[in-house]
Amino acid sequence: MNKVVITGAANGIGKATALACLAKGFYVIAADKDMAGLQLLAAEAQWKNIEIIFADFSHLATMQSFIPDLYRDHQSLYALVNNAGLYHGKSVYSYNDEEMEEMWSVNLKALIYLSKDFAEREMDHHAFRSIVNVTSVAGEVGSCDALYGATKAGVIGLTKANAWNFGPYIRVNAVSPGLVHDTAIYDRIPDHRRDEYQRQETLNEPITPSGVADVIVFLLSENSRHLTGKVIAVDNGAYPR
Repeated sequence: MNKVVITGAANGIGKATALACLAKGFYVIAADKDMAGLQLLAAEAQWKNIEIIFADFSHLATMQSFIPDLYRDHQSLYALVNNAGLYHGKSVYSYNDEEMEEMWSVNLKALIYLSKDFAEREMDHHAFRSIVNVTSVAGEVGSCDALYGATKAGVIGLTKANAWNFGPYIRVNAVSPGLVHDTAIYDRIPDHRRDEYQRQETLNEPITPSGVADVIVFLLSENSRHLTGKVIAVDNGAYPR
């Protein structure tokens, strides 16, 4: 049974991805700082083929130890989904130094540590593996939250660089969601920005976490075996690019 690690798995896209992976026969290692949310996820999965781990990726010690700790209990892992992220939806003028550091740590720095630690161990197996990063349309076209947009742009750059660095065995791709309903981020997006996203969309069905999860599962699967270094927009056709 292939094992997939999913960060930010307690709700939203992360939870939907965990459930979708379980439905496809993966063993899921779900990490988040929201332990109550993780327990609800595990209960929904009837505690079958799922492992939950408390992890706050704003802390350097967690970034550095998370993957090494997993390999004490698991000989090999098949995939890593870097989904954990922060969004405040406020002006760059309103950030203090602590908030800036937290945003940089969770949204980008943690991905650097988790990805390299995963790749370093799995490349030795000479077997195909997959990393999927969750970025955002904000990383491509900008954001009213400049810190968020900057870190998500960094995720795109990291995805492309790691696809080169981790080949030929480990594929690295990203999904770039647009306006995703039923998430914690949705309610923080200013009204005028939500209206702009919706105006740009060419498809009518609202984007949901499960819709994004379907694309992530595709990128984890053998069906995407020829894709690496790609950023897949899940945005109802908004901002053609």
